[in-house]
Amino acid sequence: MAVTKNQEYTVTVEGYSGEGAGVARIDGFVVFVSGALRGEVCRVLILKVLKSAAFAKVLEVLVPSPHRIAPDCPYFPRCGGCTYRHMDYAEELAAKRQRVQDALTRLGGSDVQVEEILGAPDTDCYRNKSQYPIAPNGTVGFYRARSHEVIGVERCRLQMPQADAAAQAVRQYIRQVRVPCYDEKTGRGLLRHLYVRTNGAGESLICLLGNGERAPREPELVELLRQAVPSAVGIVWGVNRKKGNVILGDSYRTLWGENTLRDPLWGLTFRLSVPSFYQVNRAQAEVLYRKAVEFAALTGEETVLDLYCGAGTITLCMAQHCKQAIGAEIVPEAIEDAKANAKRNNVENVEFFCGDASAVAADLAARGLRPDVICVDP
Repeated sequence: MAVTKNQEYTVTVEGYSGEGAGVARIDGFVVFVSGALRGEVCRVLILKVLKSAAFAKVLEVLVPSPHRIAPDCPYFPRCGGCTYRHMDYAEELAAKRQRVQDALTRLGGSDVQVEEILGAPDTDCYRNKSQYPIAPNGTVGFYRARSHEVIGVERCRLQMPQADAAAQAVRQYIRQVRVPCYDEKTGRGLLRHLYVRTNGAGESLICLLGNGERAPREPELVELLRQAVPSAVGIVWGVNRKKGNVILGDSYRTLWGENTLRDPLWGLTFRLSVPSFYQVNRAQAEVLYRKAVEFAALTGEETVLDLYCGAGTITLCMAQHCKQAIGAEIVPEAIEDAKANAKRNNVENVEFFCGDASAVAADLAARGLRPDVICVDP
């Protein structure tokens, strides 16, 4: 039976795609069903048919999964920020575990078995970094799934309250000052993205990315943001003239306060600038790093090479348990933060190199370095 566009079928969902859609088969032909859960029997409508697969939407769930829940977000599924809000957390973890297993087995040809995911105790308000695209009409929110259309979001369950407050202040600034916002199709307009990073103490570093050197009426912008986020430690303007929807810029100017944020992690204190990489879930980062150190089985005599090291978080954690730790990262600002973090925490058995990870690794190998442990977190 050939699968036909705009036809209805009854299917049983077998699993999930890498993007979280349900996977079903019609006479062996793969059908990706948006919004369907594993084990469900659904009546679906075929939206698109390709040579190797078809795409469908759910018309009716005939046999629901016990893991199906009512989405707790009014923007789901229009906003593309979340994929799994229609299933409980246990099923979400199972779907993500299967995604990694499929990548290793089906794509990578490995027989490694993925262990159970160590789930997070809190699944709301955990993101310490928030990035809001700004549409040409001034809408501040998040992209619709698989599009560049910005959906206005007043309150996101994943972001810290400080980030949503900053977004509201930017909306007010756009209205009051009538700021032109960036259109990636034409390359015209000024405001592009709002970026907010918040530490464990609730302090925030706020950055606005713009298609120019200055924002209009900057003192007014600063005042609005400081009123909305009293715990802000700094407000930064980032210049980004690149075409498309790239977020971060090439240069940064401090409008008020500090241009970095400090955050404690695993007994160390890290300085973070806007371009620095840092795990967005701080609590789970500690779980991740503890597990990495455990797997490394360090005795204190090893040399550890940490590729894609960002601000040096994993490097410095590893350094507490090995003889020497080396970090490599292509972002210059992140390497500067990493060096400052090592100095601030009195960690002396580390060295950081700025450059492409593969190039740095090749250079170190040419110089005779043979690391005992390589940590890769790309």
